[in-house]
Amino acid sequence: MNSGDGGGAVAAAAAVTAAASTSAANGSADAAAPRRNSKRPKYSRFTQQELPACKPILTPQWVISAFAVVSIIFVPIGVASLLASRDVVEIVYRYDSDCVPASWASDKLAYIQNPNISKTCTRTLTVPKRMKSPIYVYYQLDNFYQNHRRYVKSRNDWQLRDASKANDTSGCDPEDAAGGNPIVPCGLIAWSLFNDTYRFTVSNSNLPVNKKGISWKSDRDHKFGKDVYPRNFQNGTVIGGAKLNSSIPLSEQEDLIVWMRTAALPTFRKLYGKIEVDLQANQTITVTIENYYNTYEFGGKKKLVLSTASWLGGKNDFLGLAYLIVGGLCFFLAAAFTIIYLVKPRKLGDPTYLSWNRNPGGH
Repeated sequence: MNSGDGGGAVAAAAAVTAAASTSAANGSADAAAPRRNSKRPKYSRFTQQELPACKPILTPQWVISAFAVVSIIFVPIGVASLLASRDVVEIVYRYDSDCVPASWASDKLAYIQNPNISKTCTRTLTVPKRMKSPIYVYYQLDNFYQNHRRYVKSRNDWQLRDASKANDTSGCDPEDAAGGNPIVPCGLIAWSLFNDTYRFTVSNSNLPVNKKGISWKSDRDHKFGKDVYPRNFQNGTVIGGAKLNSSIPLSEQEDLIVWMRTAALPTFRKLYGKIEVDLQANQTITVTIENYYNTYEFGGKKKLVLSTASWLGGKNDFLGLAYLIVGGLCFFLAAAFTIIYLVKPRKLGDPTYLSWNRNPGGH
């Protein structure tokens, strides 16, 4: 290699080194520059959670005061609710077993299915306390699942409210037609309509039961038509028949309207009517029951209920007891925290209570 070639090689190496240095410098500058396509959202106080906020500190005074206020409010409400419930006078009489003749006691299903046997049953009830009118008459069914999916769906709401849809029985299977003619109202709910009846007498005089206004007004006005009439309904296939008059529109058949509002639980009460005279304590009521409804096939129970009402509704101790329990628990916690705070107070935010400050040599 001559001296000329050596000089050219040195010059080339110097040029490469200079180019590499320039490229590194440019790369460093590019890295330091902000990225134009960053996915970082636009800054705002909302996205960065920097908005003003209330951050209460639960001091002992605040906790004790909160429990005390809840107890002061809940306990009186619970007492008032419980007293209102206790003021309700209620007579409950189960008759599904009592109204079966002794000769049929071992085969109740055969008794209820036999059309040649009288289903009339007469019983006496004694009024325990004075019952002020109105006195509500209910029938109660146990172990009857009106909330079953297939049962609830077996109806046609258009047919119930529109006379032009009277022949539309879609969705009513299996009770959609009888003898080739559509049933109005169709479906399992209507077909299983409760058909026991009650008659009351006091001192040998009839005690009238008002059956008007026992259903929801919204149901009468919007769900059941004023020009829709029962047709081909049960047709004598059910012992005792159902209480539907073919000359009265569905909007006035309130027994049906009450029954068609299905219950959510297997034990439920439905309003039968209202007695609008007062009943005195120890007064005797004679009840004549037409025991037609078949609950024996599925092990159900039937009860007749006479009840007054308070400002809170019917007899139910649960709400009052719930308020008393919650209020009493809050009072107990307020008292317990007060005693602890007085006996063994501690400074709020004292760092000496931290675990690493209590352990010698802790880090």
